Amino acid sequence: MKSTTVRRVSLSIAVVTALAGVAACGTDSAKSDKAVGKSVTRVSPIAALRSVEKSTDKAESAKVRSTMEIGTAVKMSADGALAWGDGLKGNLTITYTGGRLAEMMRKAGTASMQARYLPDAYYAKMSDAFARQYGGKHWIRYAYADLARLGGGSGAYMKDQMQNSTPSQSVNMLLASGDVKKVGEETVSGQHTTHYSGKLNVADLADKTNHNLTASQLDSLKKQLDKAGVTTETVDIWINDQDLMVKKTEKADMMNGPMVSTAYYSDYGVEVAAEAPPAADTKDFKDLMRSGGMTPGSAGTSSGSSSAAS
Repeated sequence: MKSTTVRRVSLSIAVVTALAGVAACGTDSAKSDKAVGKSVTRVSPIAALRSVEKSTDKAESAKVRSTMEIGTAVKMSADGALAWGDGLKGNLTITYTGGRLAEMMRKAGTASMQARYLPDAYYAKMSDAFARQYGGKHWIRYAYADLARLGGGSGAYMKDQMQNSTPSQSVNMLLASGDVKKVGEETVSGQHTTHYSGKLNVADLADKTNHNLTASQLDSLKKQLDKAGVTTETVDIWINDQDLMVKKTEKADMMNGPMVSTAYYSDYGVEVAAEAPPAADTKDFKDLMRSGGMTPGSAGTSSGSSSAAS
């Protein structure tokens, strides 16, 4: 693979990885989840979700593991911990397991990537092949303000997601759907949970009178989903007896194909330490853009992989 292609592929995939990491963080062990025969607690779904929202925000951190698949473009898993109490921060190891982008990443020299999140920027550790092109520097720094300039709407969406992502984002989607339902009670990861589900039609959000979210929350959610090319999204969450999310699944129709993600959360309140990599081993994304490593907008469609391969 030519060096310029290695750079473009690596940069594009790093951007996709950034969003995938915070959008859904584990391996799907759904086959081990089973229904339990406990009586249904008579609490309205809306009231239950409000309690989950408060408990999640109060916990401020958790260990996460996830899988995500976007059409035939990419399939990946992530494992680590994230904190959201004072801006997003955390560390994930993201492994590419299938799809066109995973194959390109393998050719670029790595099958996995270390991802580091701080309140103002996301850092991706690249391969030795990439470092050889840039004076031995392995880390790319993506300031969230720079992500917003990527073009095609995707950059602004990623900026919003990466600065505001918490497990309660899924709760907000269920509240916005207006038809959230209690499915039943199940055992997930050895815990008794209550399962809730809802389907969100993005086109209906603008005209929906929704008393579960404020007008500004609803408008922000619609803009984020529009920018990602999401038309409909089905969200399922499993909540334990402490009103904390144990599992979530999201399925969405996107411009680049169907997206399916599954995430598991544990160890709420865990200490999360994340620091910026050494400056001497870091290259700033905006500098790479100026030097021709990537043009604005080339990552904006990277989840479809067409621009990354050019």
